[in-house]
Amino acid sequence: MSTRISLSEIEDLKKKVFEAARDGRAISIFAMLWNLDRERVVNEVLNHMTEALGQCTTPLIIAARNGEEKVVHVLLNNFDANIEQTGTVRFDGYAIEGATPLWCAAGAGHYNIVKLLLDHGADVNHATVTNSTPLRAACFDGRLDVVKLLLDNGANVSIANKFKNTCLMIACYKGHKSVVEVLLEKGADSDARAHCGATALHFSAECGHVEIVEVLVKSGASQLENDNRMTPLIVAAECVQPTVVEYLTALPVCSKIEKINAFELLGASFANDKEQYDMSKALNYLHQGMVERFSDLENIVEKKLDPPVPAYNNHIECKTLAEFNHLKNKTADVHMEGLAIRERILGKDNPEVPHPIIFRGAVFADGARFDRCIELWLHAMQLRQLMKRSISKDLLRFAQVFSQMVHLDVKLPVKSVLEVFQYGVTELSYDAQRGNENPSDYENQQEVYELNIHTLLYLLVIMLHLNIKDEEKLTMYKSVYRLLHQNPQLRNGYTLLHMVLDCATIIDDFHVNDVVAFPNGKLCKLLIDCGANVNQQDKLGNTPLHVIVQYSNPISDFENLHKSMMALIQAGAHLDVCNNGRKTALDVSTTGVADVIIKTNRSLSLKCLASKTIKKKGIEFKGLIPVALEEFVDLH
Repeated sequence: MSTRISLSEIEDLKKKVFEAARDGRAISIFAMLWNLDRERVVNEVLNHMTEALGQCTTPLIIAARNGEEKVVHVLLNNFDANIEQTGTVRFDGYAIEGATPLWCAAGAGHYNIVKLLLDHGADVNHATVTNSTPLRAACFDGRLDVVKLLLDNGANVSIANKFKNTCLMIACYKGHKSVVEVLLEKGADSDARAHCGATALHFSAECGHVEIVEVLVKSGASQLENDNRMTPLIVAAECVQPTVVEYLTALPVCSKIEKINAFELLGASFANDKEQYDMSKALNYLHQGMVERFSDLENIVEKKLDPPVPAYNNHIECKTLAEFNHLKNKTADVHMEGLAIRERILGKDNPEVPHPIIFRGAVFADGARFDRCIELWLHAMQLRQLMKRSISKDLLRFAQVFSQMVHLDVKLPVKSVLEVFQYGVTELSYDAQRGNENPSDYENQQEVYELNIHTLLYLLVIMLHLNIKDEEKLTMYKSVYRLLHQNPQLRNGYTLLHMVLDCATIIDDFHVNDVVAFPNGKLCKLLIDCGANVNQQDKLGNTPLHVIVQYSNPISDFENLHKSMMALIQAGAHLDVCNNGRKTALDVSTTGVADVIIKTNRSLSLKCLASKTIKKKGIEFKGLIPVALEEFVDLH
């Protein structure tokens, strides 16, 4: 006979059973559930999702995740727990949605639990939300015993995740040679392509797993190009993996031009890589490339050079061994040689090209060579925007170095700040396009969009610190007008004017906060002069005037408060606009200073009095007066 239990007792039981499953207390679970109604109570308890530590799991899922074999045994054998239930678990810092008990046990390497679940009929190919199978989970951490067990029970080696990454690819990327060999034996396709066009050979070459590269080559893997026209050999050279480059260039199928490009790219990458910078190796491989060009004097392979890049000091690559020998003692020139070679071999549209350019620019900035830093970073940013890649980090990086220069009183060219600002305005329009094209990634896109809005404000404040000539002012006004024309807003409806007048607006703390502060009266005036709408309301109905009158530091910063409020009022800020709480700016003002400014400049018109009366009395007016007047009345 089953024990009767109240709803409140069931809720308490859910918590106790989950905790017992999590901690491996199988006997306690048996004791708590055995005498209860299986349909009404036990099923509800065992299917209940508990949220904790970023996970959302049932007792069976958490037990499988934590390796509590006895708990899994009790839940399956005594209570017929749903073996295909799914939840959210965390592995290596990632939240995995739609994970089954089998997926969890496989990913954590709990062999006995995997076997137990399979023996009870678990679906060996039940994938997560991102289409990751239990086999892929086992391959990720190289659980060879689990991989073999899953394969013996019908695991499909060909199922790829949502990025079209296969189990073989992840095993190659993580360096699990034994797993790779087993997958190949079971028929895994070594030439399958991920979304980026990469094969398993690309992934192993990128990470320097030369033994796996050898296994793949011997199994017949093709050396295909990915979507960026990069073969595994070129990937290895770009990622500074000399052992892989040496192995692949020694293969009979490697052509002379492929060897030359690989050696030159490897040397160029050693000369400008943040993590593996090595000038000796850079010169060695650059020399090997040049020697290979002249190895057959009757068939010299001459360089086909691109036009010199101004950001690289218009450096022209060496074309002969004599020129190279002259170059190799000039470290700074070798750096530029390397950047030029990378851009020539990889192409201007390759997303890997900008990284070393940024690193080299940062080195110049650390040495106070800000002019060279700006040139290189501008070039990197231009390349990224040409590829329609996000330049959000580039924009913020510029705001930081520009702020550092202003703070150190280093001459900062207005032209450079304007150029970066213009790129930023264009980027904001691209942000909007990306959001429309990929609505499933809205939150991330919006985060980047709002970061760029903040950065553009930083750049404007920085510009106002500089001595701007009349022709530069005109360019600045046009650029600000372009920005305002896009009507950028935060999720709370804040416009640029709202942000500029709010002391709570976020300011980056790496150099930027040494120069930028809000509210900012000068920037408020600039935005208004360029056409900002002084009466635009945020989602709470607050206008920019509502924001500035709540400034909590009006005495010591009176000039900013006064300049901002007067700019708004003189530009037509309507003092009687009500927010969603039916409060005007005067109603929400927190200081006497702001009160005085409003009252001194207040002049009630008959139109305002009539509008306030209509709204107060609830008189119907829509469709009875002109539309423009309807909007005016609505403000009150």
